[in-house]
Amino acid sequence: MSNAVPAAATVAPGRTWDPPAGSVPLQSAEQLREILGTPWPLVIDKVHDELTDADLDLLARAPFCVVSTSDGEGNCDTSPRGGEPGFTRVLDPRTLALPDLPGNRRGDSFHNILSNPHVGLLYLIPGAMTVLRVNGRARILTDAPFFDGMTVKGRRPDLALVVDIDEIYLHCPASLRRSGLWAPETWEAAGR
Repeated sequence: MSNAVPAAATVAPGRTWDPPAGSVPLQSAEQLREILGTPWPLVIDKVHDELTDADLDLLARAPFCVVSTSDGEGNCDTSPRGGEPGFTRVLDPRTLALPDLPGNRRGDSFHNILSNPHVGLLYLIPGAMTVLRVNGRARILTDAPFFDGMTVKGRRPDLALVVDIDEIYLHCPASLRRSGLWAPETWEAAGR
C-alpha cells in the first residue's frame, strides 16, 4: 500500500491535487525506500514501547508538547500543549496523562479523538537537543483521582488526555541543529 498522493487524488471534499508544473510526484513506498535507503539498525532499535529512565527524565523536564490527531476522515490537527516542566503525568510505564489547561476552547484534538483515538506527541525542552516522540491511542477523561495532582494555580483540570503508548522514539537532533531553534541569534526581534 502506498501513502503517495496520486496526481488526481481527492485531497479534500470538492478539491483535487494537481502537481505543480514540472514536478515529479512520488509513486510508491518502494520508490520512497529506494530514495531514502535502508534505515540504520541503531535507528530501528531506538523504538520501544515502555518509558525508560531517560524518557522519564525528559518528561520531567519538558514544559512543551505538540499533540497531533486526525478525525475519522483523516483531517489532521496539531496543537501545542505546555505547562511547568513535568506537566505530563506518568501513570505507568505505558500510560501518560496531559491535563487540559485553559486555552481557546476549540477542543480540536478532543473532537478528533472522539472519532479516531490515534495520537502523536512530540516533546521539546528549550535549549536541549532532545526530541521525544510518543505514538499511541488516546482517551479523554472528565475526572480521575490523579486530576488533583495536575492542579495549576488552584485550577483543577476539567479534562485530561490519557495516552496508551504504542511506541516511543528519541529523535536525532539534526533538525534542531539545522533550524537553529535554540540559538538566540536566529530568533526574530521581540515585539514582532
